[in-house]
Amino acid sequence: MSIFEFFQALFQYEFLQKALFTSVVVGIICGIVGCFIILRGMALMGDAISHAVLPGVAISYMLGINFFFGAVITGVLTAIGIGYVSQNSRIKHDMAIGIMFTSMFAVGIVIITMMKSSADLYHILFGNVLAVRMSDMWITLGIGVLVIGLVVLFYKELLVSTFDPTMAQSYGLPNKWIHYCLMAVLTMVTVASLQTVGIVLVVAMLITPAATAYLLTNRLSVMIYLSALIGVISSVFGLYFSFTYNLASGATIVLVSAFLFALAFFFSPSQGIVWKAHKSRKNRLELLEK
Repeated sequence: MSIFEFFQALFQYEFLQKALFTSVVVGIICGIVGCFIILRGMALMGDAISHAVLPGVAISYMLGINFFFGAVITGVLTAIGIGYVSQNSRIKHDMAIGIMFTSMFAVGIVIITMMKSSADLYHILFGNVLAVRMSDMWITLGIGVLVIGLVVLFYKELLVSTFDPTMAQSYGLPNKWIHYCLMAVLTMVTVASLQTVGIVLVVAMLITPAATAYLLTNRLSVMIYLSALIGVISSVFGLYFSFTYNLASGATIVLVSAFLFALAFFFSPSQGIVWKAHKSRKNRLELLEK
């Protein structure tokens, strides 16, 4: 199936329209939030939150309610727990992350094994955007609007606290509250991404588009736009490969994102390995000519 036939199929199948819309929104919000995650050195925290929501998802299925509610609650509690453990003991932050997220993930696995059916939870683990429901689509859209609105409203505060926490504190900005609010936003983005790429791969969509944009620019505002665009491109082409070749949607979206990162890694005008080698060779030739 060509890309043109894929877009023709979009007008025929409602499930494909919902899948594309949801995956595009996820690509945008993961790209935006991912920029702050990698610049603040919180990539491991993103991985922790994405795994820690599993118990909430499992409990939600047991109670017959939307997994959004349980996932948000367990994600926020995990973020608070990590901060509490690291601030009230000799345990360092990265150690607290490792303890909390593995413990919560283990609890989720135990709950899943106790359930009679785990077919839907398999999709939450590995993603199946082609099976997205209307309620999931609207929840994802709501989270997307909220996340974009918060970033626009508090962009300056996020900018200062990300690059210079000391200056932010001197300005009277509550760095600790900004950190926890960002954790809450990260949790919501993780929940919005569950149906698309799954718990196991959501951290890739948070980190890879942002890391790719980081190789292409030195300005945060440009980085955010590029990261969101890369997230959208990854989602669209990943969905195309998933639908055409009957592959796991989460994996194909992440692989497209990884391919774009590889292109930037080797061919970025300022940071690319190939361009650096070319410039180095050019400089050596100029020195020899002199």
